[in-house]
Amino acid sequence: MSLKKSTRTVTLVRHDGTGAGIGAEDALAAEEPLEIRVDGRSVAVVMRTPGHDRELAAGFLVTEGILRRREEVLDLVYCATSRNAAREGVPEARENILDVLLAPGVAVDWSRLTRNVFTSSSCGICSKASIEAVRGQFPPIAETFVPRREVLKALPERLRAVQAGFAATGGLHASALFDAKGNLLVAREDVGRHNALDKVVGHAFFAERLPLGGNILLVSGRVSFEIMQKALAAGIPCVAAISAPTSAAVEFARASGQALVGFLRGERMNVYAGTLAG
Repeated sequence: MSLKKSTRTVTLVRHDGTGAGIGAEDALAAEEPLEIRVDGRSVAVVMRTPGHDRELAAGFLVTEGILRRREEVLDLVYCATSRNAAREGVPEARENILDVLLAPGVAVDWSRLTRNVFTSSSCGICSKASIEAVRGQFPPIAETFVPRREVLKALPERLRAVQAGFAATGGLHASALFDAKGNLLVAREDVGRHNALDKVVGHAFFAERLPLGGNILLVSGRVSFEIMQKALAAGIPCVAAISAPTSAAVEFARASGQALVGFLRGERMNVYAGTLAG
């Protein structure tokens, strides 16, 4: 993701406690709405950081149970809000509405869509129609995955090295996928934790790598119920976090057969579900 897309520069008055404020500029994490449509039907509006929008839309639909295979999608195209907007060439109109065009013959089970129409960048499970609807969509992990402690402890530093947006703004979350040996496969940033994960899942969707068995997901913030649900939808057997999990996330991980590690900081880590090797 380019910093030009993911950040916005604003003017401000900075106070350091020693006198009058001084005019300055600051880089902030960009946050804009993205309307996701499927064959012209609006299914969600997500507040996100622009960049990797195709991955975000695809990942969102995968983790909602709407899409499973790359061949189900013919194309993803930006579209204008109206004919007038299109004629006038309004940039926001083209870049904030993305239509997912399904391949001929692909049928959508709209009952699997559990979100309301609008979701904020900070709110995940609060936008779900019901927890029961989420729990029933995806089967537990079939094959037990036991991550190595030596691998896990090295991951936060590897993630920080690719967090260009966070380094510039201090305001972006990150999700990264690693293989069992700790090799970075893909990392994405977004103002929303769940959006960053959707982008990672969308990347795997387009690469035709789903499900993501045998891999480790690292998130820069806390782990919520929805993070675990999205990881399960992508077949990810291990989730690790720099921060804490919620009680619902731990309950979900234990029920779904996923390993869950929190407060991953060097040698120190808490294992909430599953076991570690080494």
